[in-house]
Amino acid sequence: MTSTIKASVLHGARDLRVESRPLPTLSPTDVLISIKSTGLCGSDLHYYTHFRNGDIQVHEPLTLGHESSGVITAIGPSVTNLKPGDRVALEVGQPCEACELCAPSGAKEESRYNICRSMRFRSSAKGWPQFSHAQGTLQEVVAHPAKWCHKLPEGVDYTMGALAEPLSVAMHAAGRAQIGSLVSVSEPETKKRAKILVFGAGAVGLLCAAVCKSITKGQATVVIADIQADRVRFAVENGFADAAVVVPIPEKKRPETIEEKLKYAKSVAERVKGAELLPVDGEKVTVGEVNVTFECTGVESCLQSSIYATAPGGKIMIIGMGNPIQTLPISAASLKEVDLLGVFRYANAYPKVIELLASGDPHLPDLSKLVTQRYSGLESIPKAFDMAARVKDDEGNLVLKVMVDM
Repeated sequence: MTSTIKASVLHGARDLRVESRPLPTLSPTDVLISIKSTGLCGSDLHYYTHFRNGDIQVHEPLTLGHESSGVITAIGPSVTNLKPGDRVALEVGQPCEACELCAPSGAKEESRYNICRSMRFRSSAKGWPQFSHAQGTLQEVVAHPAKWCHKLPEGVDYTMGALAEPLSVAMHAAGRAQIGSLVSVSEPETKKRAKILVFGAGAVGLLCAAVCKSITKGQATVVIADIQADRVRFAVENGFADAAVVVPIPEKKRPETIEEKLKYAKSVAERVKGAELLPVDGEKVTVGEVNVTFECTGVESCLQSSIYATAPGGKIMIIGMGNPIQTLPISAASLKEVDLLGVFRYANAYPKVIELLASGDPHLPDLSKLVTQRYSGLESIPKAFDMAARVKDDEGNLVLKVMVDM
C-alpha cells in the first residue's frame, strides 16, 4: 500500500491545490476508507469562495467535502461490525460522546449529539483555535471512526450514499416537525389535507419535500416556493411537490424599511395561500394556510413570510443558514402559537435515511435527478465548485447538486 495520498487543499479564496499527504494513521476503532463520491455543499462553496463561512474564518489549509461515501480498505483491530470491501456512507460529525447531549440518561434515540459543544465536523473550521480544522473528504483516503460509518445495502450506490448526508438534514428536520403526526389528521380530499410549505427549491429544500412525501405516504399536500421558476417547475414535474409558487422579486427596488419588508412578506404569504391545487369534484382549490413550513433559504423575507403563511398551532423549521440577525414579526407568531424550531445538521438520522434509500418507497421521488452535474478526479474540483455557484450550466440545465467522483 502506498504511504501517501492525494488531497484537494484550500489555501485561500478560490485557491485549491492538489497535494500529497501521509496515509492516515489507523486507530483501533477506525477504518480506512477510499472515498468514491462527494457532493458539494453550500457551506463548502462559502469556504471556497470567501475562505470563510459567515463568521467562521479558515486559519490553516483545509480540505473541503463532507457529503461522502466510499469503500473500506482496512480496519482497526477493535472493529467488528465492518470489514474491508464494505461500502459505506460517512457520517462526518465527531461529537465528544460523553456530555449530556451525546449521552443523555434516556434512550439512545434521544441523543442530540449534533449540537454537542465539542463537535468536530469534517470540512468545517469551527473548532479553531481550540482544535486544528477538521479535514474534509475531498481526498483519496480518510481514516474515520467505524461507529460513524453506515454500511450501504445492495441497490444503494455511492451517489446515493453521498446524498445520505443532506438527506439526513431533511430527515432530522421532518422528525423535529413531527411530520408523521400530520397523516392522522389528513383526509384523502385535497382540500382537507394537511399542507406543508418548503421555501427554497435547492437540494436541501427538495430533499425536505421528498422526505415529507415519503413520511406522509402522499397524504399531505407539499407546496414549494422559490424565486427561480425553473426550480419550482422541476419540483412539481418530478413529484417532489404538488404546487409551485414563484416568489416575486420587487420590480422597482427591494424593501428597505421594516414596514416595507413586512408588507412584501405578507404579499408572498398571500401568494402561497392562493396557489392552486388540483380541482376536487370540479371545484377550484387553493392552498390556504399551511401546517408546517420548512425555511431552507436563510433569507429574512422568507422567514417573515413563513410566519404569515403558517396556520395557528403550526411549526416553522429554520434550516437555512443566512443572515444571522433578522427582523421578525414575532407577535404574529406568538398570537398564533406558531413554533419556530431550529435545525442544525442531524442526529440518529443516517440509519433511517439508508433504510429509506433501500426501501423502494413509491412515494419517494427519484432522488438521482437531483445530481445534475458530475466531475471526476481531484484536479476537476475547482471547476466543480465554479459550477456549484451557478444557477444553470452552459447547456441551460439546472444546477442542483454537483457530485465529484474519485
